Amino acid sequence: MPSDQPNIILISTDQQRFDTAGDAAPSWMRTPHYDHLCNEGVEFTRAYADCPICVPARTSIMTGKFTTTHHMSNNGETSDVMGREGTLPTVLRELGYQTAAIGKMHFGPERTRHGFDEMILPADYYNEMQRSGNPLQPMRHGLGQNELYPTMATVPEALTLTNWTAQRSLEYIRERRDPTVPFFLWCSFAKPHPPLDPPEPYYSMYRDCPIPDPVYGEWSEDGSMPEAMKRQQQQWSLDRVPPEVIRAARVAYYGLITQIDYNMGRVFAALQDLGMSDNALICYTSDHGEFLGDHHTGCKVFHHEPAAHVPFVLRMPKSWPDRHHGDKVKIPVTHADILPTLVAAAGGTPADDVDGMNLIDLARGRIAQPRRYVETTAGPWPDGLFYFGITDGRWKYAWFPEGDAEQLFDIETDPHELINRAGRPECEPTRTKLRAELLRLHVARNSPYVKGGDFVGRPLAGDSERDRRNNFWAGYHTENYDVDVRH
Repeated sequence: MPSDQPNIILISTDQQRFDTAGDAAPSWMRTPHYDHLCNEGVEFTRAYADCPICVPARTSIMTGKFTTTHHMSNNGETSDVMGREGTLPTVLRELGYQTAAIGKMHFGPERTRHGFDEMILPADYYNEMQRSGNPLQPMRHGLGQNELYPTMATVPEALTLTNWTAQRSLEYIRERRDPTVPFFLWCSFAKPHPPLDPPEPYYSMYRDCPIPDPVYGEWSEDGSMPEAMKRQQQQWSLDRVPPEVIRAARVAYYGLITQIDYNMGRVFAALQDLGMSDNALICYTSDHGEFLGDHHTGCKVFHHEPAAHVPFVLRMPKSWPDRHHGDKVKIPVTHADILPTLVAAAGGTPADDVDGMNLIDLARGRIAQPRRYVETTAGPWPDGLFYFGITDGRWKYAWFPEGDAEQLFDIETDPHELINRAGRPECEPTRTKLRAELLRLHVARNSPYVKGGDFVGRPLAGDSERDRRNNFWAGYHTENYDVDVRH
């Protein structure tokens, strides 16, 4: 293997908030392997999902393109927007890499490889468990994939999907890769995405800790919550989860993250066993976050910190001469940056149509004019989008087409987004600047939401709260469901 081509491991979690990792996490939270990864690497403290939903985020990782470019702005079939050409594994394979994806991919149809040499999916785990004859089977508690109600895993830790994902990843490193070429492994954990069902000892690990209470913005208390957000909240009854249950949900959520962290240590141990740790490049992130009761809601989708702000750390190989470690970068980054970063690390040049930037060069200070903003959106493309947002890492602005509503937050002085500063005279220059930048991007794309040089919204849909709550609870799936959403 050429010495200048590192082995590359991308580790992702599903639905992990930024404030459960690194310095942002509570002091009592146990994530030793992530913490050490930050010591060895560069932490990007302003990393945002430009579309805080599973499939769009993963599409951005695979293509190096923003959601506004690839147009997958909701969960759907990835084959509708990408094939094999130009994807992250295809480009790395062309550079001499063997590629494997292990864990949740959420591609569609489920077995679509999009260029990977090999894929091992949660479906394989559930098939193995069913065929094992073991009377203990996972996910037999009845909780769905988007519920905030917690419970304990129905299998012991050694038989969980998290443990299985780590085990299959370390087996790939130890036993199944071609030792004559470098490898790219995407190790994708399906947790802490609900159901919130950690096994012991993780189920009880944080029960006696000072669990932070949910935060409620003025705008989520006084009835001024944007209509699209209120609709999701009411459709899934996320505003009716009792405080005692929210606390228990947070206990379980933190436990799932620590379980991932401990299992991640087994993957790192495999690298060290084989003397491969010094020449490994490791990137860690999550596809999006989770409201977890904040602002009287749950799940993800919207631009707020709990849902859009994600952990992100890049550990460069120790064999590199110009290696940065223990640094923090506050410039806003996003999932589209992963492809150009990993391709550059492998010795390649990203395609001209890639939107992302090389984070290795960013960390080294080699980008003369780094990105100033990350743009966000979500919802059915193109006519049903819920919002358009933009952030520079401190200020965050969003415009909601339904009802023509605005939100503006100062993350530096109001990190929990308690006060919507849109409409406040002292913040008008900032609102005007961010709205103008967002409008400029829409005009450049010939956006259907712009007419006469300004945004054009749509009237409220008029559906009642009673109608919204008359809705089958999203996320009920058995282990036999043929979509990669069995967590």
